[in-house]
This record gives sequence, C-alpha cells and structure tokens, in this order.
Amino acid sequence: MMRFPRHRPGARTAAGIALCLVGAFGAAATPAAATGTAPATADPLARYHRQHLDWKSCLLGPDDDTGRELQQAGAQCADVTVPLDYAEPDGRTLTVAISRIRATDTAHRVGALLLNGGGPGGQTIGDPPWVRTAMRQTGERYDVVGVDPRFVGRSTPLDCHWPTGSSIRGAGTDRAGFDRSVAMAEDLADRCRTSQGEFLPYVTTRNTARDLDVVRAALGERRISYLGYSYGTYLGQVYATMFPGRTDRVVLDGVLAPDRYTPRLLRGTEPANRHALKGWAAWAAARDAAYGLGRTPDRVLATVDRVQAAAARTPLSIGGHRVDDRMVPVLLLNGLSQDNDAAYGDFALAVRDMRRAADGRTVAPSPWLAETLGFLMSGSDSAYGSVQTAILCGDVSAPRSPEVYWRDVQRSRAKDPLFGPVSNNITPCAFWDRPRERPTAIRGDLPALLVNATGDPRTTYDSARSLRRMWPSSRLVTLRGADQHAVYGIFGDSCTDATVNSYLSTGRLPGTDVTCDRSSG
Repeated sequence: MMRFPRHRPGARTAAGIALCLVGAFGAAATPAAATGTAPATADPLARYHRQHLDWKSCLLGPDDDTGRELQQAGAQCADVTVPLDYAEPDGRTLTVAISRIRATDTAHRVGALLLNGGGPGGQTIGDPPWVRTAMRQTGERYDVVGVDPRFVGRSTPLDCHWPTGSSIRGAGTDRAGFDRSVAMAEDLADRCRTSQGEFLPYVTTRNTARDLDVVRAALGERRISYLGYSYGTYLGQVYATMFPGRTDRVVLDGVLAPDRYTPRLLRGTEPANRHALKGWAAWAAARDAAYGLGRTPDRVLATVDRVQAAAARTPLSIGGHRVDDRMVPVLLLNGLSQDNDAAYGDFALAVRDMRRAADGRTVAPSPWLAETLGFLMSGSDSAYGSVQTAILCGDVSAPRSPEVYWRDVQRSRAKDPLFGPVSNNITPCAFWDRPRERPTAIRGDLPALLVNATGDPRTTYDSARSLRRMWPSSRLVTLRGADQHAVYGIFGDSCTDATVNSYLSTGRLPGTDVTCDRSSG
C-alpha cells in the first residue's frame, strides 16, 4: 500500500511500492447486457453502454509530459461517463479518463487491451506508448487502452487534503512511536470522512470493475483483453468474476492472490523485502568506492541499522525534513522493488545521505530521496494516498482495535525489527466506515497468463503460486533470480517478454509453466 513504481522501462520515481503491494466487493453484480443486444428497458446502464466517445488530443498544455508522450505515440483521449452509484444509475455521474492507441493491422485485429498499472490509485492513462512498444509487432493488432480508474489522475478526482502521499508509517521502536501512528491514522481517516465522505462508499475495486465494463461497451467491444500489474492483477480477477465471458486474453503481472488482498497488504512481505535488501547490500558493497556504505554486505546492512538507531534517538535532518524511526523503514521499503543498477544506485545515494545525516552533517538529498521525502512528508501527492487508502478501506474491513496492531507489531519486530513494524502497523482503515459490499469471491478458474519474479518484494512469489493453484487452467511465467516487482516490458527479460507476446498474439497459453532466468534478457 505504498506508492508503486511507475510501470515503464527504466522509470524510477518516489513511488516505491506499494503493492502495492500492494495497494472489492459485495454481492456479485449481474453482467450487463452486451451493447445493442437487448432493448434499452432491459439494460439500466444502456445510456452508459451506448454513449458516444469524443476522442481528442491527450495534450493538456505545454507542461503536460504525459500528454506529449501520448500524442507522439499517436494516442487519443476521451472521457467515459459512469454512474457514481451503480445501484442508482440515474443519479450522480463521474468521468473516467481513457487513452487509446488504435490497431494498425486492422485485418488481423484482436480487439482492445485494457491496462491497469496498479497502486491501488496509480494512473494508467500514460501507459499505452510503452506497453505498445513492449508488445512489438503484436501491438499492431490491438487497440491499447489506458484507463485512469475512478477518482484517479485525469478521472473525476478525490483528495482528502492530507499532509502526506501515503498513510504508511513504521511503528517506531517503542509504544510512543506506535501511539503516534495511531493518532496519525485516525487523523487521516477523519480528514477523508470530513472532506470526501459522500464519495468514499463508492471508491472500491468492484465499482472500478463496473467502470471497466462500461468502458468495454462504450468502445463497442464484446470482450476485452486485459494487462494488469500488481494491484491491477486483483482488479483483473474481480472483473473476470463479476463479468464472466467478457474477457479474452488476460495477463496478470506481479500477482496478488485474492486471499492476501486486505488493507494490510504488506503483511507477510518481510522476508522478501529482507532478501531484496540483502541483494542490494551485496551490490553496494561491491561498489564501496562509489558509495562508501561498507566493503561487505554485512557492513552495508550495519550502516542501515545505524541509520535507524540514530533516527530513533533524534530525527535526522534531511533537506528541511525531520526523518524519524517511523519514516526510515518506509524510505527503505520504497527503495526496494526494482532490481537494476539505476534503481540500486538511487537507493545507495539515499542511504548515504541518511548516514551523513545520522552523523550530524548537513545534507542536501539526492534527487530520488528528495522526491520520496516530498511524496511522504508533504501534501503534494495527497490525492494519491487518499485514493489508495479509500480503495483498500472500502474493499475489505480492517481490525478496529489498536491493540491488535500493537501485538502484531511486537511479534513481527522479534523476527524483523526493521520491516515488521511497518508491514504490521495500523492504518486509517482501522477508523474507516465499514465497506458497503462484501469482498468478491473470486471465480474458481480462469485461463490467464501469470507473471512473477521469485524475489518480488511487493507481490511475493508465493502469492503468484497461490493463484496458479487456484486457477489450474492458467500458466505461470517465473522470472528466476530477480528481486523485481513487475516484469513484462519493464525488467527487460527477453524470455518473459516473448512468452507474453506469444500469448497475446495467438491466444494460446504455453503448454506448461515457463521459467526464465534473469540472464536471458
């Protein structure tokens, strides 16, 4: 539930996770009638399904980098009207913003491929250009469609005006630190209830899935193909369950198993994050001349522990921010999700800055650390954290008593004193109104292509294997030896990319599960 990395090759933003990690439900909705196959009186959503889309330039102004990239790729954008409350389709409406790069090989066109980049709460409207590139020639046969979910990005916005872009904090090293987390979680929940209370009941994965089906119908498609990353893999599962028969080719990358989708998404990821931290430590130790964090992995890890201990004594002063022992582990988690030299280098510079601050030196933070601190410790990305939290809290109930979280923090601290107090800490969901719908009971089987790296610290490999067992007609593509969150088109592994593209091209899953070694890229 932190902020996930932008899903594009080589990108590196303040978004570290979240699955996010990171980042449902109610009585299952009856699938809406296909556009044009039933009288309007039989379809309460007919005016939404049959709406005319006004396609236009995606460029909003001279500083709109996303719009410029979309324009250069030949994309156009449109706003799709959807009901705020599907139980009252004649009531208040929202807009869902979409982008589309149309198929050029119309003679062999497959259909529309809808995208979701994760979060929850992450923007996807800007993703068609790089996804189309990753698809190679296969992309010519698809309309590649980016969808900003309701309340996200260019869609109708929601912002609780938080002083942070994420509700995630560590519990600190003592009860006082945990109590500060409780107070913060309650305050963030109150801010949302006060400023956005009329919308919160409708900020859910189930409603996002309903919106996707309106998009499908408005595009004139009987079925859609789907590519979802991270939380987007769960959204895909919910959509396929609520609207059976509406999916064609489904790729889920960075798999979130349905039984692990709760407001406490980070629970259980401590071993994978520790493994990723050790992998980075070995990388940094081999480059001690550049970063000075230690000549062995153990010394690098000792540097990390020293930073945390110093922050527990006195908050570190970094670029005008005061970074305490509740914040240091969150910064570390945000630095672990992309297994490549550029990401590792950014992370090493951040740890070096924190070590210098721990030594009492004046620190001007490196670009990645400055961006991440701005995300976590200012209100510049309030909308992101607001929507992410609203989705998680609106989907599944969380424990209400702070003592439940305190006990979990203490138990997990004994196993991993750095990450346990983050992944088990209290969140605003403890103070949220109960969800209006029950979690979706995900369908028993779907022939989908699942993709996961063995060392994924956000959506762990065990999670992918769990869904694979649940869906015996699916196939799992394993990237072995990488501590990487989200693989296809991002990590640069030719084996994985070719397997996904073959499936998207032919519609045929591999005969067996596929294992790719990271050296194949």
